[in-house]
Amino acid sequence: MDNKNSETKENQEIPLERLDDIHDVMSRLVKNEMPYLLWTIKRDVVDYHSLSCEQMLNHYGKTASFTTKIGLCLNMRSLPWYVQANPNTFFPRCYGLCTESEKQEFLDDFRRTVASSILKWVVSHQNYYSKIKSKSKKEEAKNGDPNPPKDPDDTDKFQGLSGQLVDTACKVCHAYLGQLEHEDIDKSETSTEALSEEEWNDLTKQYYLLVHGNAFISDSRSYFSQCQALLSKISSVNPQTDIDGIRNIWIIKPAAKSRGRDIVCMDRVENILELVATDNQTSKDNKWVVQKYIETPMLIYDTKFDIRQWFLVTDWNPLTIWFYKESYLRFSTQRFSLDKLDSAIHLCNNSIQRRLKNDKERSPLLPGHNMWTSTRFQEYLQKRGRGGTWGSIIYPSMKRAVTNAMRVAQDHVEARKNSFELYGADFILGRDFKPWLIEINSSPTMHPSTPVTAQLCAQVQEDTIKVVVDRKLDRNCDIGNFELLWRQPAVELPPFNGSDLCVEGISVKKAKKQMPPITNLSFSDSLSDTPIKVRSPRALPDPAVGFSRTTLRQDWKREEAKVLSATWSVPVMADEGKCQAKPDYTFPFSNYQHGDSKAPQSTFTRVQSTKHLDPNLISIHQPALVLQNMKTMERPQSPPPEASSGNCGEPVPFCPFIFEGFQLYPNLRRRPSSCILQSRAQGWIRGMP
Repeated sequence: MDNKNSETKENQEIPLERLDDIHDVMSRLVKNEMPYLLWTIKRDVVDYHSLSCEQMLNHYGKTASFTTKIGLCLNMRSLPWYVQANPNTFFPRCYGLCTESEKQEFLDDFRRTVASSILKWVVSHQNYYSKIKSKSKKEEAKNGDPNPPKDPDDTDKFQGLSGQLVDTACKVCHAYLGQLEHEDIDKSETSTEALSEEEWNDLTKQYYLLVHGNAFISDSRSYFSQCQALLSKISSVNPQTDIDGIRNIWIIKPAAKSRGRDIVCMDRVENILELVATDNQTSKDNKWVVQKYIETPMLIYDTKFDIRQWFLVTDWNPLTIWFYKESYLRFSTQRFSLDKLDSAIHLCNNSIQRRLKNDKERSPLLPGHNMWTSTRFQEYLQKRGRGGTWGSIIYPSMKRAVTNAMRVAQDHVEARKNSFELYGADFILGRDFKPWLIEINSSPTMHPSTPVTAQLCAQVQEDTIKVVVDRKLDRNCDIGNFELLWRQPAVELPPFNGSDLCVEGISVKKAKKQMPPITNLSFSDSLSDTPIKVRSPRALPDPAVGFSRTTLRQDWKREEAKVLSATWSVPVMADEGKCQAKPDYTFPFSNYQHGDSKAPQSTFTRVQSTKHLDPNLISIHQPALVLQNMKTMERPQSPPPEASSGNCGEPVPFCPFIFEGFQLYPNLRRRPSSCILQSRAQGWIRGMP
């Protein structure tokens, strides 16, 4: 009793003395019990193939098609085959730089963006000049200053570029529009309209001077109307024209890493390709993905942010998706600027921003922990007269993006029943409040790092249990903030009909010595009364003489019609069984002839004839090789297999032939042309025709 009391006292004191290890204590209490709900951070910890059907796991297998950057990049290209939707309307274009073809596609895209950016520069600077002039006129009228501020074009510190740069950019954009409208199909590959490699390099260098250096385009105002009209056409066919901006910035990511590791932003194509070229490792973690950076994001107090949105998949057939009504925003620690490509400005991952200090120039209206709930964001929009954008644009668009991504990935996921998985999708809003899907994360972090995550992460986990556990017993139970986003009709899988092929026996080797051909062969009249078993020429193995296969096949086809038209007729009655079956035949030539002498097949028709075989019909070279080994035989000791018709139907005719100790029977379980080869010593050998 004293020992039991002491053990009870220790068990009661453990939670009090070590409150932080309460989970370890609970794990020890249930370590010998079978768990029916497994929730792990890493899927590889649990072998889900060994789980019973009653055990639930919070992971699916083979989800890399959408939970990795390279998988999502390649999978989105197949979206039009599954859904009538354009991935370019919600997913920034992306390329995997692990193959030469992908590198070339990225290079072509970068160059096209260079051309359109030059047109945007012309349009934007014309608008800027108009604002400067209107402002200077107002100040001149107010202050009476006769010297208004000069345009940047008039200063000596800027380098002037020829208007030929705009003409070349317009030429490239016209060619791009022609490709979208398939006007380039009738043009040759060596079209004079395409730029040479030297012209591309020159165009790119001048673009760098225009955007990054102190350069301007002479007389750019004269190109304003032309550039504006051409950009309008491009925007009508390319929904990502607005997010491209002017700087042509791309974000380079490792294909299979998370938490923002090794992600960089670059705006020069040679630096991007050099980064990939220096990476000589071949593991999947070192394959790079390049994605167009959104240069025109929506800002809150001049600071960039993204949205972490949860969704839950409880089944893949039928595909069942649950969308969480609450989400949260993550802010960067510095004000947004394209002049610097620092990760502290452009990456909003909490794993990166939590290690940085908030910039003093950042707005004090933003929280110190750099997070907002979606409810707080809606209040922000309401104060600025944009309260309806969340319910009409942002929230529905995020739903469609998630649904489209899951429908494409459905065929690639290993769909285990009684499993579920909670995912975290990251979105960035454009200036028009349109959400852009950046990536989808498996095992999204649930660490209560801020007051926002401490509230929402605990809540989403509890609501997940309600959906996957409570709802199994009660369809009308409380499911928290989850709502059913998508449930498709069940897809019936087609039945699997495997091939019923079986080969048994030993191989037939060719004769070591070549037999001389027999040119003439005749039969005595005494043989006409004896049933002779002849192997069909079509079933013969290749002879060991030096004849070509094509020549032999042609000879056999010609002689086959002659041999089969012979007129021996001796029936062999089948063994008596339970059913009264009709007699089988030892392929008597008088009772059967070939149905089509022009194209011999395996179908025979019965005829009435009593003619004898003409010896000259088989006086050929190759059949003679076989006939010299032919033997006469009586009824075989062991009967061939009978056709299992089930209702005592007429059995299929068979023809036992003898060749070098083997008997060849039709395979009665298949069509008559199939054969069964029997050796007196080796048993049955089944084969296909």
